[in-house]
Amino acid sequence: MTSETVTTVPTADQIRRAPKVLLHDHLDGGLRPATVVELARETGYDGLPETDPEALGVWFREAADSGSLERYLETFSHTCAVMQTRDALVRVAAECAEDLAADGVVYAEVRYAPEQHLERGLSLEEVVEAVNEGFRLGERRAREAGHRIRVGALLTAMRHAARSLEIAELANRYRDLGVVGFDIAGAEAGYPPTRHLDAFEYLKRENNHFTIHAGEAFGLPSIWQALQWCGADRLGHGVRIIDDIHIGKDGAVELGRLAAYVRDKRVPLEMCPTSNLQTGAAPSYAEHPIGLLRKLRFRVTVNTDNRLMSGTSMSREFEHLVETFGYTLDDLQWFTVNGMKSAFLPFDERLAMINDVIKPGYAELKSEWLFQEASGKGL
Repeated sequence: MTSETVTTVPTADQIRRAPKVLLHDHLDGGLRPATVVELARETGYDGLPETDPEALGVWFREAADSGSLERYLETFSHTCAVMQTRDALVRVAAECAEDLAADGVVYAEVRYAPEQHLERGLSLEEVVEAVNEGFRLGERRAREAGHRIRVGALLTAMRHAARSLEIAELANRYRDLGVVGFDIAGAEAGYPPTRHLDAFEYLKRENNHFTIHAGEAFGLPSIWQALQWCGADRLGHGVRIIDDIHIGKDGAVELGRLAAYVRDKRVPLEMCPTSNLQTGAAPSYAEHPIGLLRKLRFRVTVNTDNRLMSGTSMSREFEHLVETFGYTLDDLQWFTVNGMKSAFLPFDERLAMINDVIKPGYAELKSEWLFQEASGKGL
């Protein structure tokens, strides 16, 4: 027997200990409920629907379980409201890094919109510097706790606003200081990515990286524009690519031209299963496109989107997929390597993370059957 023949599904403990890569996580969607309550008290924000941390956590999850992206996005008014000072941003970013590291995440790209944190007088630059400081603080605290993590920031522009070029320029100025790329987010319907072409053209001229939320609440035209007009390196969500995949009565699979392009070009799909269920992008885990896309070997990655609103973590996302599809550690390693291949880091650093951190971590987990076997035989 070899590690390749071990096909048992991993335990929850193994999933938690497995090295993970996270590419799609929103800073304002991952606060600890207790932190929201404490920051609201400190800053004088009195709009919270609940002031008990446990009850507030439940409220966020239930409010997000609406089946509507627009309703889902409304929950962020409360988290953004308490993230308007330098100290608050440092704290939230540090706790984000600590929480991810404790869950086994070794590399994360966490996104946020600087323009949403200016209500108390901070400048765009002060917002970025506070968040970067928080990430570095969180990395140090995680290391002291016995965990290793590296966090890069993605600066997001809101699709309904008109500051995307300004935010793209900001991302470029801080690209060697902790910011690894750019994104646009917000409601897709009525706000196509082509509205922000000047920002994307600027980033391409600067040889910088960007991802675009596309194919979540809106269909194939959003994905097509993100790729063919804007030149996105990755697709945020991208679940609606399934609309260009046709399955015949005999089970034969035929890819449309856009789906074939996405697969052939190895365009990374930043899939967030639990969030997709909440916003109505998928009806259930079993019916989520990730199952078919994994079989067809698209460049699929697994992500959390908003840990607070979804009551989730990378471990929980993997647990849901293991329970639904019977995935093994080999499958989880495949998703994780996909994520690292698609990260906005230099090639040599991605390769080192894959060969020196991810593969050894999974090899150690997959070897545990040897010791269980020995114990079972009384050796």
